[in-house]
Amino acid sequence: MDILYEDNHIIIVNKAPGEIVQGDKTGDEPLVETLRSWLKEKYNKPGNVFCGVVHRLDRPVGGLVVFAKTSKALTRLNDMFRKGEVHKTYWAISRNAPAEPQAELHHWITTVERTNKSTAHNRPRPDGKEARLRYRHIASSERYHLLEVELLTGRKHQIRVQLSAIGCPIKGDLKYGDKRSNPDGSISLLARHIEFVHPVSGKEISVTAPLPDDPLWKALGSAAGA
Repeated sequence: MDILYEDNHIIIVNKAPGEIVQGDKTGDEPLVETLRSWLKEKYNKPGNVFCGVVHRLDRPVGGLVVFAKTSKALTRLNDMFRKGEVHKTYWAISRNAPAEPQAELHHWITTVERTNKSTAHNRPRPDGKEARLRYRHIASSERYHLLEVELLTGRKHQIRVQLSAIGCPIKGDLKYGDKRSNPDGSISLLARHIEFVHPVSGKEISVTAPLPDDPLWKALGSAAGA
């Protein structure tokens, strides 16, 4: 377990690409169950260990995931996420540079559950959910571009589908228009930073994920001043 923050009420994990946060139809062990086992062993706890899922990351995405260690924290964090009081920043690599160096994207997203794929629409739709994010183009290499993304809403595959809609599919994301997959099956999207007020203590929490151990991430991160 790559634990980046822990106290009595919350724990923040650096999820590896390929891990699932909650159980799904694959039957693979989810991160929440791995974490329960880890907590049980670390603290020698008898019986079941409480570990609540607050939010999720797509399977091919790496980076920060917050879990609740108490029911009080889970209830309050769920409310904070619903109200937009948890601020999340992502880094994404694309082969294409956006037309504008920074902008706010506003779409309405529809999802077909059968194919597990979303579509971004420029106008409201009765079956669509409003989706907003801000991005900044923060670094480039000879062939790739690094974008910093601030989520303003939380929709299924939101960053992936909105960046694809402006011609900047995420590197490795075949589902949303990139040319080639990454060798490890990941997509080049990282849940980089999270900030919120602790749901119990009231102190400011600010956690940043390390960059993946990959030459391209390191080069673009260095160019961005990371």
